[in-house]
Amino acid sequence: MEYTYYLANASLTLRVVEHLLGYCRLPLEFMTVIHQIDGWVIRVKMNDNIAVSDAEDFRAYMNELGIAYDPGIRVRMALWGLETGQSPIDVMRRYQVAIVSHGKPDREEIEAFRRQFVMGLGYCPETLA
Repeated sequence: MEYTYYLANASLTLRVVEHLLGYCRLPLEFMTVIHQIDGWVIRVKMNDNIAVSDAEDFRAYMNELGIAYDPGIRVRMALWGLETGQSPIDVMRRYQVAIVSHGKPDREEIEAFRRQFVMGLGYCPETLA
């Protein structure tokens, strides 16, 4: 079972991470976070043995924060590359996609990305709020 969603900003992305870390019943395989100029793409993959009620609850939670997302070919290929074990650096170079995090949900990677991006720009765009 996998969920791919588009979220408007970093705060919503961090809420998903906190939810996944605090809700131990979910059989999480991995989470991928990609930053785009206009928002964030999150892919959450669960083991197939997730309970139907847990799957429905998680989908409802994600629908409150963002919208289900069907990525374009470049992002889709990047997600596939990560899932097949390619290194994030290679995938970013090959597909020109900003991979913020892949694997276990990690709040610190997202916050570090946000800090570095804002420091480089000199201001905080809406998507990084």
